Amino acid sequence: MKSPYEVLGISPSATNEEVRDAYRALARKYHPDNYVNSDLADLAEEKMKEINNAYDEILRIRAEEKNKSEEKKSTYQGTNSHRQKYSKIRQAINENDYKFAEEQLNIVEQHERDAEWFFLKGLVLLHGGYHFDAIKFINRACELDPDNDEYTTLRDNLRAQANTYGNPTSRGEGMGCSLCDICSFLICLDCLCR
Repeated sequence: MKSPYEVLGISPSATNEEVRDAYRALARKYHPDNYVNSDLADLAEEKMKEINNAYDEILRIRAEEKNKSEEKKSTYQGTNSHRQKYSKIRQAINENDYKFAEEQLNIVEQHERDAEWFFLKGLVLLHGGYHFDAIKFINRACELDPDNDEYTTLRDNLRAQANTYGNPTSRGEGMGCSLCDICSFLICLDCLCR
């Protein structure tokens, strides 16, 4: 069985333009309209089907190769650009520039949001005072990457703090969360972010 390139009489390294030109030349030569009322009409029709199938197959092969190449390229660039972006977001958080960090996090497409994204979003929310939302995001980061010690340590510290918050037996009657507790928590959080 001939390869589609052999059918068109070209090499696999031919450019797309050369493929198209070869197809057109053969289509003009073997088009069934050229053989109306001829003994060769059936043969021309079969040859034309073979030429059309070969051309379609080459286009399909090249489209698949192009898609695979673009997927590899975008995966590599995406992974690399996300690392760089997350590094910049972490730096912004360490410099207390939460507005910039949140803007950068919001740019990331929904389908690209991974464990690191949820963790960093949780940190931004935590620093903004949105503790319950922050815990949800950090929990999601832990679900996506349960072996990450940084994520699980913060989650466990937040859970422990939530369990003792406002508990009269743990802090003395009616004292709730003291300013020292909040400062200690933020210092610990700052250490985790570095």
